[in-house]
Amino acid sequence: MELFHAELAIGIAITLQALVSSKLTLGPKFTMIILEIILAVGLLLVNLSNHALSKPLKRFLAYVFISIVTIANISSLVLVSRDLVLGTTLPGKTLLFTAVSIFLTNIIMFGLWYWEIDSPGLTGHFKEDAKAHFLFPQMEMKHIISEWRPTFFDYLYVSVTNASAFSPTDVLPLTHRVKALMGTQSVVSLLTVALVTARAVNILS
Repeated sequence: MELFHAELAIGIAITLQALVSSKLTLGPKFTMIILEIILAVGLLLVNLSNHALSKPLKRFLAYVFISIVTIANISSLVLVSRDLVLGTTLPGKTLLFTAVSIFLTNIIMFGLWYWEIDSPGLTGHFKEDAKAHFLFPQMEMKHIISEWRPTFFDYLYVSVTNASAFSPTDVLPLTHRVKALMGTQSVVSLLTVALVTARAVNILS
């Protein structure tokens, strides 16, 4: 069920990127979209068929996919920010839709990053070292909630709150890696809301 939820979120992210204006994407848009779809479908088929690929290779493929979509999304933010600074002829509705797309894709992809790093992620395999990267409230309530572990939805929630509040809320990052990721996500969200959305609304008004 976790994998289904993740693949559904991935489908939404790819769809959002496909609807963004080609003027605000890095390189040929549909070449990138096709590559993302191939990787997403490949990961799904490998996991469902229990294909005899090594765990490190599966995780590497997952990282490649998440990295590609994340870079494409941040590139759209950079391009639209550049156009706004230099002066843009794009309609306000296009800019507003782009801002919403970047914001939502940002939430989905960083949710996948957190899930993948803290395991099991798209590979479906828990890391052997079992090192915790996040401190969830339930982890301190073992006397009430036994055998609890976070799922993709929990990491997506972390991503939503971090993107909305620009900082951790009830779930704390424990390692430098996730702190760097959460910081990056906050910056992307802040720029999207403060720069792109504000300018788009100004044009519409």
